[in-house]
Amino acid sequence: MSENSEFILGVDIGGTHITAALVNQLHWEILSDNVVRNHVFSQENAKSIFHTWANTINACLNSVDFKVKHIGIAMPGPFDYENGISLMFGQSKYDELYKMDVKTPLSELTGIPTQNIHFINDAAAFLQGEVFAQNLNTKNNVLGITLGTGLGSAVWNNGDKSFDADLWNTPYQDSIFEEFLVTRWFIKRFKELTGIEVSGLKQIITEFQDHKAFPVICDEYGTNLVNFLKFFSEKYSCNEFIIGGNISKALPLFLDQKKNLIQDFHIYNATLGEEAAIIGAAAQFS
Repeated sequence: MSENSEFILGVDIGGTHITAALVNQLHWEILSDNVVRNHVFSQENAKSIFHTWANTINACLNSVDFKVKHIGIAMPGPFDYENGISLMFGQSKYDELYKMDVKTPLSELTGIPTQNIHFINDAAAFLQGEVFAQNLNTKNNVLGITLGTGLGSAVWNNGDKSFDADLWNTPYQDSIFEEFLVTRWFIKRFKELTGIEVSGLKQIITEFQDHKAFPVICDEYGTNLVNFLKFFSEKYSCNEFIIGGNISKALPLFLDQKKNLIQDFHIYNATLGEEAAIIGAAAQFS
């Protein structure tokens, strides 16, 4: 099988999913017919997680009749991206991989040499892709936020690649910012207010918009998000934001009543979804 250096395998790994796609590095576009996505049970044992990841990657590699040399992987933090070691623990995902070398098992299961597997923070990869997709690369700086099972933050400076701002564990109230801005906050807070157990924000929006707790949830989350935006903006002297992640689809519910508090911010919704992280991950080999 001949090698095709035009394509790089980009992978986006989240708390509940893995998506693999071939990226054409000449145009930084995804080969849409060959995208493979699977659910990941991220609280399973390490062997199960590695096999889900490898099966997804191999299905994508085997979908074409040429050999792909490089894999770029967007991964949530905390993670040792240089050495491929997971440092996630106590975040409702990948506890079984804590302090484990992730790169070597993936290399063994996919046949790609370890030196050709590179990792990048998922928030940094997302921001890199979105900045160019939305033609914001003429700006001096752009800040990226991803809101989902974890809190991602990244910074893009004109002329440089984006980097992980690593603000998830910044002290906030009686804990850290992440605990007030991710899916598990909705589950915990809604139960505190109602006694009802839900799976996440989607169920709250779908089934409980008429409940008296709904506006309370929206107001409190909006306040938390505004406080994070202000903190992030002051830290990097920037008021340009791109916000993505599953929770970002409901931004109007949280921010429409806070417009007077964020009138100096320019907030853009992410447009590519996980494609941005896949392209950003592949771009490590550009």
